[in-house]
Formats: sequence, structure tokens, C-alpha cells
Amino acid sequence: MYAISLDDDGAELRPLEPWQAEEFLTHVDRGREFIGQHNALPDVVTDLESSRAFLQAYAEKAAADAGRLCGIWTDGKLVGAVLFRRMDVEQGTAEAGCWLEPSAVGKGLVTRAARVIIDWAVEERGIHRVEWWVSAANEASIAVARRLGMTKDGVLRESYLYRGKRHDEEVWSVLAPEWRAGKRAS
Repeated sequence: MYAISLDDDGAELRPLEPWQAEEFLTHVDRGREFIGQHNALPDVVTDLESSRAFLQAYAEKAAADAGRLCGIWTDGKLVGAVLFRRMDVEQGTAEAGCWLEPSAVGKGLVTRAARVIIDWAVEERGIHRVEWWVSAANEASIAVARRLGMTKDGVLRESYLYRGKRHDEEVWSVLAPEWRAGKRAS
């Protein structure tokens, strides 16, 4: 298995696979309330069976070249993830996303991990447009989109029904030429 270092403090990015369902469930349980503020993951992953099913769905997406899920580990402990919820290589589009448990917030892990997967998608898979869909109330995730050099495309008003309430979603994106120009500038 591969691991990509995210910093000098032992943080790394690795694939998350079905055989890691127990570790994944433990991670979700640690961050259930925090992650669930803006992300339905805690409502989907509730026990070992649903944890395995979630990871299996992403293994199948990876096999079909239609998505990816990579965990973020610090000191050997799973603390978050970045993913491509969907990826259409033929159309050259992908939707990236993320989550972290509270212990990992504020360390720049998501930004660094998202850079790795976006760079892979653009440079290795030929993705032209990477999107970042985010609750308009999720200021931390919006800040990540900005740090990634994304442009706000617009707001989908009350488009997302979550826990009985309608939420606005913002759509951010970066195009391959913008991504490459941002890399050259930094």
C-alpha cells in the first residue's frame, strides 16, 4: 500500500479500503457530532456493516474510475479523508470533498491532502474541472476551496435537504489551466 506524506509531523494520505471498516467506524464515531454538522456521513456510517458498505462503494467507484476515497492519518490514527464523490474521466469533471474529526482541525491537513488528489486528477487522469460543493454555512470548507485557488461559481439556494432543513450549497471549481498556473506561482 502507498502512503503520501503530508508534512514533517507524520501526517499521511492513504487509500481507505473495505478491510479498514472497523478503524473507519471508530474514526466516524470519534467525530460523529462534529462531522455531522455539514456532512451526512455520520447518518450513513452507523455500524460495522454500514462502514464496510460505504468503503466497498468507494472501492467499486475506484475500480470503475468513477471516484476515490483517501484517508488522512496522523501518528498512525485515521483522522479524516478527502475524496472524489464522483469522477467522470470522459467528461473531464470531478467533485472533491472532505471531512475531519475535531482533533485534526486547524492543521492544514485537508488543504494539503486535497492538493494531492486534485493534482493527481488533473495531471494523471486528465480531469479539466474539479468542483467543491459545500454548505454555505461551512466556513472552514469554503476557506479550503479558496486556498485551493477555486472560484465560486454560485449558490444553489435551499438545494440540499439535510436533517429536515433546507440548506444553500455553494459550488466552487478550479479548471486544469488555473490549477497548473497556481502550482507554477507557488
